[in-house]
Amino acid sequence: MTDHLLEAKGASMVFGGLRAVDAVDLRIDPGEIVALIGPNGAGKTTFFNMMTGLYTPTEGSIEFEGRSLAGLKPHVIAGLGISRTFQNVRLFATMTALENVMVGRTTRTRSGAFGATFRTPAFKREEKAIQAEAERWLEFCGLAVRANQLAGSLPYGEQRRLEIARALATDPKLICLDEPAAGMNPQESARLNGVITAIREHGVTVLLIEHDMKVVMNLAERIYVLDFGKLIATGSPAEIQSNPAVIEAYLGTGADDFILASAERRARRQAAVATATGGPDRADGEG
Repeated sequence: MTDHLLEAKGASMVFGGLRAVDAVDLRIDPGEIVALIGPNGAGKTTFFNMMTGLYTPTEGSIEFEGRSLAGLKPHVIAGLGISRTFQNVRLFATMTALENVMVGRTTRTRSGAFGATFRTPAFKREEKAIQAEAERWLEFCGLAVRANQLAGSLPYGEQRRLEIARALATDPKLICLDEPAAGMNPQESARLNGVITAIREHGVTVLLIEHDMKVVMNLAERIYVLDFGKLIATGSPAEIQSNPAVIEAYLGTGADDFILASAERRARRQAAVATATGGPDRADGEG
């Protein structure tokens, strides 16, 4: 078995004459927070869709724990241990927050139609266990007090975290977050950072698509950069923030935010080192 949790080799997705994803090599190791970034239209969400069974790669391969994901249905991939959120909120608006998370948990249930119809003792025990797990993930994401409120009535930032709670209820080994900070204010974004950090500490690996470079630079240990479907750079935040190809790709599409986030990360590092050593930061290569 491979040491990598997920590995893509030459993964491509072609729609007619358009190569939305073009020969991408990517690996994710257990316990990492990895970011996939790039300008709008770079192919990031298409790659997520290839990983999670919405698309089958036209060329190349994507393997999870050494097993090919090609041709597998989304529910099968979820059962293997990959969960995801989407760019746009996709909650059941007229169901409660608790019910939304319970829906996610059904991927790990055993009761069939007979048990559900006749509400057998086994079904009732399982239903109780599902609710307990859903409540646990709501609390994990800071939403316990919202359990009985309709999902559609929650503030936007809480709806985003509710989606994450529902994805976590599937017991994933890898959770794929597609622009989770989109539309959030600074306070909501800071709370999200804490949730994502806690997810990794809980033992779940994270793959993150995000345009908010402050979030990316704060969280990611390794970053992959797509532009027009091609992988143009990979490396640590320090390496990515100084990569000319990455800066050029972001010109006109958030370059200021990208550079500002990099500068803020460097300033925090320098302050931390100065506090620890009693002097200025000499680790100029760190960022």
